[in-house]
Amino acid sequence: MQSMALSHDALGDGPTVLLIHSTACDRRMWDRQMPALTAVGYRAVRCDLRGFGETPAPDRPYDDARDVLELLDVFGADRVALIAASGGGTVALEVAARWPGRVAALALLSTGHPEHEATDELKACWERENALIEAGDIAGAVDFNVQTWLGPDADEAAREKLRDMQRRAFEIQLAVEEEFGAAQTEFDLSDITAPSLLVHGSHDLPDFRLIADRLARQLPAARHLELPWAGHLPNMERPDEINALLLGFLRGTYPAQTARVP
Repeated sequence: MQSMALSHDALGDGPTVLLIHSTACDRRMWDRQMPALTAVGYRAVRCDLRGFGETPAPDRPYDDARDVLELLDVFGADRVALIAASGGGTVALEVAARWPGRVAALALLSTGHPEHEATDELKACWERENALIEAGDIAGAVDFNVQTWLGPDADEAAREKLRDMQRRAFEIQLAVEEEFGAAQTEFDLSDITAPSLLVHGSHDLPDFRLIADRLARQLPAARHLELPWAGHLPNMERPDEINALLLGFLRGTYPAQTARVP
């Protein structure tokens, strides 16, 4: 299996919190969360998965979860909290299931699920995106995803940031001569031991409420919260409110040694 150093950056000292981005984004989606975490005593690490941001697309079958584990090893982080969004949440779930002793807490925003059967609404979004790409209308595909994945409270700066991240992902992924999928690895979500926070938005597609409902039944010590104002990327829509939510969860499950109330 190919190993690759994921592009990443880190701030602060203390217990490690790793942030994994949505597959419409890259690690820049966490710009407003990084300083909030370090301000209360955490070391915040964020990475670009393969084919996103500054990490090249894979040139053979790959394993996102193992990539994440190897990044944690670089920092000597034996125990971490994972904060993840959407497709990044699927990766976080796999890490927590395959190496449960390494994950102390899971905060999942609008997360995917490795066994979720997409609704007709989500399938229609994929079909629309694919049709625009096949027609060569990359700008249209980018705009469609910005409209789909950000809720009404997102400001223009958030929309422009998502537009830039999605455009970058398309540039990387459409430039490869051969597309490689993720390696299939068996794991069982019942092996997860970490307490979890499951968040979804009322303005999101129904899939993500269904997934959160399902995980709330599957995972131990799970708290499920619906945000009536939110779309799919609530940390970009109301960052201060999400920061307070995340820090409150971490204080109760994975406290920083030198935590300070912001």
